[in-house]
Amino acid sequence: MKKILTLIPALLFSLIILAQPPKGDANTGMTFGEKISADNAIPANDLVTKLQGTKAVDVKITGKVVEVCKSEGCWLRMETANGPMLIKMKDHAFLVPLSMNGKTIVAEGTATLKETSVEMLKHYAEDGGKSKEEVDAIKEPKKEITMQAKGILVM
Repeated sequence: MKKILTLIPALLFSLIILAQPPKGDANTGMTFGEKISADNAIPANDLVTKLQGTKAVDVKITGKVVEVCKSEGCWLRMETANGPMLIKMKDHAFLVPLSMNGKTIVAEGTATLKETSVEMLKHYAEDGGKSKEEVDAIKEPKKEITMQAKGILVM
């Protein structure tokens, strides 16, 4: 029994170490997830127009990364005229490095306009390294564009 109780903390510690964003730079030409190209990518600002009257759209967008998940690299936010949009890695199939912040990228996947719950907004704020005060200040759900990315290319 003692061996099992000793093994449990070791396993938890291993999981914490493994759940880290990839190390290194996000250099021009690098891809994460599926290999994609910049061909036919539209500016992220044009995505709102493409989403009008539809639930979801398969699209390739380009824009600047303004935030990356600090705990795993499992999501990022891209700058748009309507505020940052959330891009999650489809099925957590890949992660991106923190050095992606500030880079221009092309992301390909399925975009939707949806309401994000207060609980999820707080979760994203914690993953983004926000202070407890900033997390506690989130009181309302937010309607935002989200994307399930199958591939990302650094420009």
